[in-house]
Amino acid sequence: MEYKILHESKGRLRLQMQQRRITVRQADQLEVFLQAQSGIQKVTVHERTCCVILYYAGEKKKVLSYFQTFQWEEVSSEQTEWQSARQIHRFYEEKLVSMIVFKLLRSFFLPPSLAMLYHVCRALPYLFKGLRCLLRRKLKVELLDAISIGISLLRGDSGTAGSIMFLLTLGEVLEEWTHKKSTSDLARYMSLHVDRIWLKTSKGEVLTPVSQIQTGDIVVARMGSVIALDGVLEQGTVMVNQASLTGESIPVPKQAGMMVYAGSVIEEGQCLIRVTQQEGSSRYDKIVEMIEQTEKLKSEAEHKATNLADRLVPYTLLGSVATWLLSGNALRAQSVLMVDFSCALKLAMPLAVLSAMREAALHHITVKGGKYLEAVAQADTIVFDKTGTLTYASPRVMRVVSFGNHSEREMLRLAACLEEHFPHSMANAVVKAARDQNLSHEEMHSEVEYIVAHGIASSVSGKRVLIGSAHFVFEDEGCRLPVGEEEKFQSLPSEYSHLYLTIGGELAAVICIADPLRLEAAEVIKRLRQTGIAETIMLTGDSQHTARAIAAQVGVDTYQSEMLPEDKAAYVQHLKEKGKTVIMLGDGINDSPALSVADVGIAVSEGAAITREIADITIAEDSLYELVILRRLAQKLMQRIRFNYRFVIGFNGALIALGALGLLPPAAAATLHNVSTLGISLKSMTRMLEEK
Repeated sequence: MEYKILHESKGRLRLQMQQRRITVRQADQLEVFLQAQSGIQKVTVHERTCCVILYYAGEKKKVLSYFQTFQWEEVSSEQTEWQSARQIHRFYEEKLVSMIVFKLLRSFFLPPSLAMLYHVCRALPYLFKGLRCLLRRKLKVELLDAISIGISLLRGDSGTAGSIMFLLTLGEVLEEWTHKKSTSDLARYMSLHVDRIWLKTSKGEVLTPVSQIQTGDIVVARMGSVIALDGVLEQGTVMVNQASLTGESIPVPKQAGMMVYAGSVIEEGQCLIRVTQQEGSSRYDKIVEMIEQTEKLKSEAEHKATNLADRLVPYTLLGSVATWLLSGNALRAQSVLMVDFSCALKLAMPLAVLSAMREAALHHITVKGGKYLEAVAQADTIVFDKTGTLTYASPRVMRVVSFGNHSEREMLRLAACLEEHFPHSMANAVVKAARDQNLSHEEMHSEVEYIVAHGIASSVSGKRVLIGSAHFVFEDEGCRLPVGEEEKFQSLPSEYSHLYLTIGGELAAVICIADPLRLEAAEVIKRLRQTGIAETIMLTGDSQHTARAIAAQVGVDTYQSEMLPEDKAAYVQHLKEKGKTVIMLGDGINDSPALSVADVGIAVSEGAAITREIADITIAEDSLYELVILRRLAQKLMQRIRFNYRFVIGFNGALIALGALGLLPPAAAATLHNVSTLGISLKSMTRMLEEK
């Protein structure tokens, strides 16, 4: 790409592209490409002037080299779909300009008789909407608008009627613009995540980025995984949870030849899927649809705002009638009609919630609905899973103790081969340890099955192979120790967590894993208490000894050890029955039941896919401080919603009073009402937490 440097300063460049014009999509493509490069801090592409402004760190030469390597055709539509905000701005800017120009032309050049005819025609949709409200016996804001416009036309004042309709249309356009911008921004942040899935090839299964999967490819999906792409079931029978798409809470059976859809979760079995829809715009569209159709996920505050707005319409109508009866002045009554509480209440509250969700996304927190933010603000109890949450999500293998004449390296190889199919913090540690020792672990086993009570089962050379907790392999499966190695087993280091690998019903190896406590865990719990959390609890499947040590270090109020998934869910349910509002934080498949029971389930982003799907909120694995940010953000949201209530009721109430006293004509009342609605909406879209 050819360019010219127009201006430069330390860490900043302004470039002019040497071409006459670029499209909106091309501007988006270039912006996405540059933002993905190392050293680029911020970039803005202006499609009208073909200019690029970017801020960078490092060498200017390296930054300029990006322009030389960029080619328009190399950027996929998948990468640019989220940039639709630019197109939204362009569309509404042009719409507003055309409205204003047409308004001025009508005012100066349209004869009065034609102006009256035009305004009558323009008024018909408003009048029909008002009439429909009456026929349905519903008093809504459309009725107020229809009465006000009708009064102006009956009085022969087409100018006032035209001004009212222009202001109403202007308000609708601005409201639609701000709402779509918020939705687009939120979808942009939510759609950046890229998953990897297992692609079936002639050489076996290969973990492949979703963006590289092509239509017709065969992918493998197992229990606990989210289906990333639409496709046809090629082989296998599975139970699929489609709640995220259809709202069905009960899993449905899927067999060969049936369609499966991206976003659904496999709860039982495994299958091969032939891909019919590549990743791209459909993924973005589903996210936008999810955001726009989350009525069931709206907070109680949003429902309250909607209901209050509808309940206030009859009082506005009565106030207008009373003003006319007392003063005999139709203009005063009309001024009262021009002010309603519906627009501001119904727009500002959802925008505040969307803005909070977008701001959460900036902190790598994904929130699936406003009601979960409200629950986070109200919560008084938080329950932590231990492994991968209070402890680091990347524990380390410290030792491999082999039994029964098995090789330590071979046992680590076998363990990694099994564990890589069900990503969890301890499973990732095993896979990493094998990789660090250059142990390749091709698929040497048959079908891999995840057993809900802490374990994985498969078959190697005709023998049943298990890996999991002591409870799973010894109690549930009845495995035994090799003869004469009881003392070796008893001397296993107690400071580590243990994974037990058995072959043919006999212990083959114990993998010792260090799971260090997160450095910030104790400080985070302290700060959560400062925000009003009354009780902190840790639940773990580890032994009493390990649980006690971790609980003491992190400073939780209560802990429970040796818990199965159903035990965790029952414990959370018991807390709720006691009147607690409970947040549950976890990262593994075994945490999923408890996450679904809690008032708010929070999953760590690098945990199991089914856990992320079930969870109401997802945080990044980098730091638990995001919990504190989430709590503060939720509390700030509720403060903003309360402020919005006070402002909307107070300001619009004052406008009604001024109109009733004859101090505010109808057009001015409509203007101030629309300006205040736009103002409170823009205020609702601003950041809630201070930037540091």
